[in-house]
Amino acid sequence: MFVSIIIMLIVALIVIAVWVSAVQQHREKQEGERRKELAKQKKIIEESEDIIVNSCNIPMSEVILRVLQRRVYDALNLMVELSPTNKELKNRLNEAKERLNTALDPDMQADALNLPDADKQLIALVQGIKRLRNVLRSEHSKGKVDTQLFVAEDRRLEKLQLRINVESQIKRGVSARTANMVGSARQYFEKAYATINAVTYNDEYVAEKKAILETYLNEISTELKASNASAVKKKKEKEQDDLDVLFAPKKKW
Repeated sequence: MFVSIIIMLIVALIVIAVWVSAVQQHREKQEGERRKELAKQKKIIEESEDIIVNSCNIPMSEVILRVLQRRVYDALNLMVELSPTNKELKNRLNEAKERLNTALDPDMQADALNLPDADKQLIALVQGIKRLRNVLRSEHSKGKVDTQLFVAEDRRLEKLQLRINVESQIKRGVSARTANMVGSARQYFEKAYATINAVTYNDEYVAEKKAILETYLNEISTELKASNASAVKKKKEKEQDDLDVLFAPKKKW
């Protein structure tokens, strides 16, 4: 009898130990998932706030800015749910809510574009617009952005990328032409022309840049033909001079 009780107690202890271990593992798993989700939301906030801070360099519409602000608010809201005792997160959530309720600058110009001179700044500008498009696409897939708004904003950002690409090539082409680097200028203009011809739509900007680039390319073609003709003429004149010297009567001294 006594042995049976001991065995039962041992079995009970083993069962309790297994149960406690399972509960502990479950809690550790939950904590790991909680921390993973917190890190994910923190990354979303940092990315969104970084884009907002750089909005002075990237033409941004009111729709995009509101999407970013809402994205920050939603991420903070989830973090507060995961860490309800964190006062700092609650304060940041209240600040994010106030920003959402604050009227935006009525003078915001979504299409104002100033091309930087430095290549690094130009690359950063293009990368910033790509990040914006990715964020917009992500929020649309979550159902947080209306499809009509998404299509309109994505097309606007696509056109901005086109403008940056085409106008930077034109700018380089004009500089090269000014420096009498006609071959390089033609390459820049041809690249811009190929880019503008590859778009699937036609608007005032596309038509205008096509006409400008065609003019540049025609002028360069004419210049190169004239230059080649002049070079051929000079070569023939030199050859004729050489022949004249060769067959000229020798002087007697």
